[in-house]
Amino acid sequence: MVQFDFNGKIELKIRKNNGNIYKAEIRPKTLGVHPNVNGNEITFLLDKPTNLSLEINGYKLQNLHVFANPIEKIRPDPNDPNVIYFGPGVHQPNDQPGDVYHIPSGKTVYVHGGAIVKAKFLVDKAHDVKIIGRGIVMQPERGVEIRYSKNVTIDGLIFINPKHYTIYGGEANGLIIKNIKSFSSNGWSDGIDLMSCSNVEIDHVFMRNSDDCIAIYAHRWDFYGNAENYNIKNSILWADIAHPTNIGLHGNAEHVGDTIQNITFSNIDILEHDEDDRNYQGCLAITGSDKNLIKNIRYEDIRIDNIQEGQLFNFRVLFNEKYSAAPGRHIEGVVLKNITYTGSLPNPSLIQGYNKDNQVMGVTIQNLKINDKVISKQDDTFFTIREFTNNIKFQK
Repeated sequence: MVQFDFNGKIELKIRKNNGNIYKAEIRPKTLGVHPNVNGNEITFLLDKPTNLSLEINGYKLQNLHVFANPIEKIRPDPNDPNVIYFGPGVHQPNDQPGDVYHIPSGKTVYVHGGAIVKAKFLVDKAHDVKIIGRGIVMQPERGVEIRYSKNVTIDGLIFINPKHYTIYGGEANGLIIKNIKSFSSNGWSDGIDLMSCSNVEIDHVFMRNSDDCIAIYAHRWDFYGNAENYNIKNSILWADIAHPTNIGLHGNAEHVGDTIQNITFSNIDILEHDEDDRNYQGCLAITGSDKNLIKNIRYEDIRIDNIQEGQLFNFRVLFNEKYSAAPGRHIEGVVLKNITYTGSLPNPSLIQGYNKDNQVMGVTIQNLKINDKVISKQDDTFFTIREFTNNIKFQK
């Protein structure tokens, strides 16, 4: 990968050092960036900050990630007592791997673009915290862990190969995640996993993970309560395994159940989904279990590139024998608008309830395009609507 900050208009030149280039592709394709190839060199222009994947000679998995950031506007004073400053160099607490930096209320953590931090940041029972910069958080247990806290901002960092989760949130209220980049390759090393969190904004993130890129749950482990009011936008998701987006698997089955509601995904590019277990497929997945009520979910302007294996969407109320204590209550009020897919046919998408009392209700599918074909009615080639569903509507 390479990253830099810029404004205005720039030309990039990239040289392949082990042979000529006969094909070059830049994704997401919606960026409209077209490379010029000359022998073993590629040039292209950028006129705005963006994150992209340069893929040479058809090798998608041997790509170059290019992160072209906006100019960094905030660089705090390292002498400010409310600033925790990580300057250029390698930082590791007590020279021991797997350690933690505890961040108290009112602090701004700044990680310089030349800094590598080998630890996780822990925000526990704190408020008004910022973790910002252009540096790298390298192989932590978790990148940032936020517990029982409010008004936390994470902006600009790169996270490389955390053991479990890039950002892990439990009972957080008022969470902003912007312009981060995440790579993970371990088992269960999800990207952003949030349990019983509310009032969340995720904007301009690039997530390439070996498990779910973004997962939204209610109760799990020590965290209790509903999950409400999410705005996830302007982002790129690449799931080498599991879901790019996942809602609802975990909740509190010991009482009437939790509610997960008011969640919007908009202007999202999905570059990969590769999952061979049908139980965990779906670029856009809603898994209603553990007595969760899941409602008012909106997917708009979602562009999905060719996927290795999986489904475009999977909306089910179910009992998951591995993770659940009970089936979900309902999934209701789901809108898919301007969803496009280009590539070889994926497995048929699925909408399915659990029984007459636990249903999927009120799904509107508007302007769904698969390889430029508008899908305006149920077609078993593309998806299946099974039992215990009602009010599934198609609109052009």
